This record gives sequence, C-alpha cells and structure tokens, in this order.
Amino acid sequence: MMKATLPLCLLVAILHLNVHSLTQSDHHNDEPRATDPQEQHPYEGDPLGSCQQIVPSNTDFAFRFYRQATTQEPGKNIFFSPVSISTAFALLALGSRATSQSQVLEALAFNLTNTREEEIHDGFHHLLLSLNRPSSQVQLSMGNALFMDKQLKPLKTFLKDIKKLYKGKIVSTNFQNSTEAKKEINEHVKNKTHGNINQILKDLDPNTLMVIVNYIYFKAYWENPFSIKGTRKDYFHVNAKTSVEVKMMTRDGFYKTYSDQKLSCKVVQIPYKGDVAALFILPHEGKMKQLEDALTKDTVSKWEKSLERRRIEVYIPKLSISGTYDLKKMFMNLGVTDVFSDRADLSGITGRLEVKVSKAAHKALLKIHENGTEAAAVTGTDFLPHSVPPVVKFNRPFLLLIVDQYTQSILFMGKIVNPTEK
Repeated sequence: MMKATLPLCLLVAILHLNVHSLTQSDHHNDEPRATDPQEQHPYEGDPLGSCQQIVPSNTDFAFRFYRQATTQEPGKNIFFSPVSISTAFALLALGSRATSQSQVLEALAFNLTNTREEEIHDGFHHLLLSLNRPSSQVQLSMGNALFMDKQLKPLKTFLKDIKKLYKGKIVSTNFQNSTEAKKEINEHVKNKTHGNINQILKDLDPNTLMVIVNYIYFKAYWENPFSIKGTRKDYFHVNAKTSVEVKMMTRDGFYKTYSDQKLSCKVVQIPYKGDVAALFILPHEGKMKQLEDALTKDTVSKWEKSLERRRIEVYIPKLSISGTYDLKKMFMNLGVTDVFSDRADLSGITGRLEVKVSKAAHKALLKIHENGTEAAAVTGTDFLPHSVPPVVKFNRPFLLLIVDQYTQSILFMGKIVNPTEK
C-alpha cells in the first residue's frame, strides 16, 4: 500500500533586476536610513502587534491580485501565494526610492498617508518571525535571497536591513556566466522547496545582475484525514458543457460551516494540524462571478465569524495544480511602472540609479490528498449519530483560501475550475 503524499504548497517569486548601464557615476552616498525600526519596537516574543499593521493590507492585496489573475486568465485555475508576493515586493521597496517606492507600496495596498515606510518593513519582519515559528505539526517556512553580481557593491545599510528585517540571504554570484548563475539560483530554490520546484528559471537574460527570490514552503496534515478507502471516482462539472472524472475524497464529520444567503455560497473550514486552516468556498450554480466581485477582507471576516460547527458529509476532489504568473505585467496593471522602466530609482540597493527590474515571476503549487493511512483514518472518525447529514459536494468550480490562523495571513489563494488541468 503506497502512503498518500501530503498536501503541499510552495511558491517562488522571482524578481530579476537588470542594470541598463554601469557608466554613470554613483549618485547616492551610503546614507543611513531614517530611524531604525528595531530600536523603536524591540521584538518582545509577541510579534503579532506589528504584524497587525500589515495583515489587512496584505489581505486587500491578495484580492487585488486575484482579480488581476481572473481577468488575465478567465476560466482557468488560479493558485498563488499572496503573502510571498507581498514580501518579495516589500523587499524591493526597501531598496527603492521616490516614486519607484511609493508605486510599489501603494500597489501592495498600503496607504502611505497614514502608514510610515518603517512600520511596513517592521511589520514584514514580525510576520516572517511569526510564520517561521517552530512547530512540530506544520512545516511552514518563508525566506528571501538576493543573488547579486560580484561587480555590484550593495550599500551597507541595505545589506544590514535585508538581513535583519527580511531574514534575507545575500549570495554573491558571477552573472557573467549566466548558465552557472541560473544553475545556482535553481539549486537554491530546489533546496528550499524540498525538491518540489526544480527549475524556476528557464532562461536568464545575459544582462541580469541581480535576482531576488522569495520562497514559501508549506506542508501539513489534515487534522482529520480522509479515509483512502472512501475515495471514489466521480464527476466534476467544469461548466455546463464539460465534466471531468476526478478522484473524490469524502468524510462524514463535524466541520465549521456557514451558508451565505446573500452571496449564494457555502463555506467549509477544514483545519490542518497546527495553526493553519483551509477555507473552501462553493458558490451555487452560476454564482461564481457574484462571489468573486464580493471578495473583500470584510466578506472573509464575516464568514470566519459566522462559522458554526455542524455535521456534514463533505466531498473534495484530490488535486495537484500549479499557477505561474508574470508579475511584471500584473504589477504594471496595478500602477507600478517606474521600477520596470529607465525611470527606476533602486538607488537604495547600490547607491546607483541605473538599475531596473527586468523580470518578476511567481510559481505556486498545490496538492490536496487524503494524507492518512487507512488504519489511522478509521480511528480518527468522529462519533456520529445514526442520521443522514447534509452533503456539501465540491464538484463544480470553487475557491480556496489557506489561512495562517495565528496571524490571519492568507498564505495561498486559488480558484479550482478544473482539478485535472495540468
């Protein structure tokens, strides 16, 4: 009997930074940054306070990005890690100045009139500490790396901030040999994602002098595994004309659920071991668009407040899907134009003005399986009265949010339109 593999999500957001000319003289001195957030808010073992300053914006950004993705790929599966994309771009903002910086932070849904830049970086610092908290029950790790050409001289303050605030690792790389540089970056990512993403970079522009990588690795077990014996072939209705055959997992037990009459959808929360839960959202026939239009942080917090524990028989397809996105295109639609153009001011990184971002990419992967052995699943069943529970069957397009309960951060978000789509 083969052991079922685990639900696993991981993502890599990559930013390639290009230097378009290294001829101009240095424009900026290595000036210290205004006020060091570390001195203002010492880390007291409870990072939640600082986190809360950025989590609402990160949530807004998640839905903003989701809308971009649906517009660009209507009728397709969507899967990404909003928290990873936000972190990678916040790190880019750390090295940006002037309009380049404000465009990035505003796209990430920060209101710069009432939030100081230091508070934002401090918030990400504490978010990283929280997400990387040690836990025996869930593997969740997020980190950043900056691959920088040996001929680029980063500012000392930038190096200090990236290490301290973003737990960033700086790797001095020889980009003159782009094959070797590409290999080194791919190896780093493969290693950090436990071998799940082998080749994030297919090609590397020969002018590239800097690459920013953010990875998130998530692996957890359902609190109550699905019995492998219960998994059956069934149909998933992609649309009115198309149905595909899937392996449907099923479990009869107590779950927190909510029926949203106004938005015509059902919400089921399925917890992982550890402090993470998946929110499955099933719109009634023909109501997906209405649901998507209403996606806001208020809607989600209303669902979370309204969830009630009740017995249901839930059906969820086994699936393995991935999402790959051109972030440059999406961020340009969100008003971020300068960092990708010759107007870029990334002088906070090297003190020079002639650096711009040439490429930004994102890849995320999701697997949903029973992750229980037959024996363990049987002992894990809830005590059930002899009555027939209501059935909630995710056999048509649905939404999925994977939420870190401790910080209320959306780790991953997706729309499953066709579970069999490769």
